[in-house]
Amino acid sequence: MSSLRVTTRNARFQQWQALLGNRSKRQRAGEFLVQGVRPITLAVEHDWPLRAVLHSGDRGLSRWAREVLDRVPAHTPRVAMAEELLHELGGKEDTVPELLAVAAMPEDGFDRIAPGPDFLGVAFDRPITPGNIGTLIRSADAFGAHGVVVSGHAADVYDPRSLRASTGSLFAVPVVRVPSPQDVDGWAAGVRARGVPLRIVGTDERGSAGITDTDLTGPTLIVIGNETSGMSAAWRELCDATVAIPIGGAASSLNAAAAATVLLYETARQRGFPPH
Repeated sequence: MSSLRVTTRNARFQQWQALLGNRSKRQRAGEFLVQGVRPITLAVEHDWPLRAVLHSGDRGLSRWAREVLDRVPAHTPRVAMAEELLHELGGKEDTVPELLAVAAMPEDGFDRIAPGPDFLGVAFDRPITPGNIGTLIRSADAFGAHGVVVSGHAADVYDPRSLRASTGSLFAVPVVRVPSPQDVDGWAAGVRARGVPLRIVGTDERGSAGITDTDLTGPTLIVIGNETSGMSAAWRELCDATVAIPIGGAASSLNAAAAATVLLYETARQRGFPPH
């Protein structure tokens, strides 16, 4: 089953280890490390291109692990690895994973997102924390969104913390990174020129309408602002409407990922919820 065995911290192991904490090396290599049963399962189910699958070379594998290895294309290297090395890459102090995957990083192109008359997308403006990115992606998947856009100087979509928070939804929902809102403006103009009446709806605590008073049934791109400063001026100019989420208690605002989840839920409610 394995074409390679790794038992020392050789150059190949160090390259994979660098994927965990070094964003620049992830970007240069065009790959990232996938940890966890559900993320690996979803990566395989969605035919995500994998550069390698790492598995224990010191113990028998579970039925799940064997099935994953059987489903991975034959040309993908299988790497038998010493337990202590898998433990170092696994991300958990008390657990040695059976499998890890090295996944290819896709190109950041809007051609990965195909807006139609029922389009729902989310744009996240300069998110600070990988966990919030992953949580937003997970909510987008749960409530039927067709794509996520991460704009500006932001935390890394492919950081292990983002992937863990997404619980593998990164492999189910197209996520595109863009330098600025202007890139989205050009894309939106092209979508409208093709006859899709896309609306861009921003979230703001001083929004002009409440979320339940806003029609979200048409093709919509929801904009979630930066965790500290909210939406940038450039994003505000692009928005066709801004909406507020009514809240009470002592809280002054919601966490950005939580706000996205509430708005996605309301959009799904208005549309009748996605099928299971």
